[in-house]
Amino acid sequence: MNYDNSKVRRQDRLLDVQRAEELLQTCEYGILSMTDTDGLPYAVPINFVWNKENSIYVHCAMEGKKINALMKNPNVSFCIIGRVNLLPNKFTTEYESVIMQGKAELNITDEEKTAAIELLLQKLSPNDIVIGRKYAEKSFKRTKIIRIDFSLWSGKTKKVM
Repeated sequence: MNYDNSKVRRQDRLLDVQRAEELLQTCEYGILSMTDTDGLPYAVPINFVWNKENSIYVHCAMEGKKINALMKNPNVSFCIIGRVNLLPNKFTTEYESVIMQGKAELNITDEEKTAAIELLLQKLSPNDIVIGRKYAEKSFKRTKIIRIDFSLWSGKTKKVM
């Protein structure tokens, strides 16, 4: 994954790669943006887990609007937002964000699916992993795991002094 802030308009607001990776590791959800089957923009908030390389995993139902859209066009954008602090008296907002571009892979092996579910459990249900594994085993056949491989990402931050 290529962390490239060169196209960020406000070069004075760059988020360093270490903080961007922290956000990938800790943020609970992001916004997955794609093109629906009619060619219209479509975005959904979704839980995710980063594999500490160049991909994230998301889980969903085996069918639906998201799956149909990604089958037609696997190109996506994914946005996560870190700290946000609204400053009404200064008419601005402090923030951190990361935007990624990549492709969704809908067909992964059962082994990769199991590993992704384990990563999701560790991140989102760390106190209930044993029960989570049992639940995942029962729902394995009706759970879809999508891997999103990112080729480009960048980050931006604004801090008011």
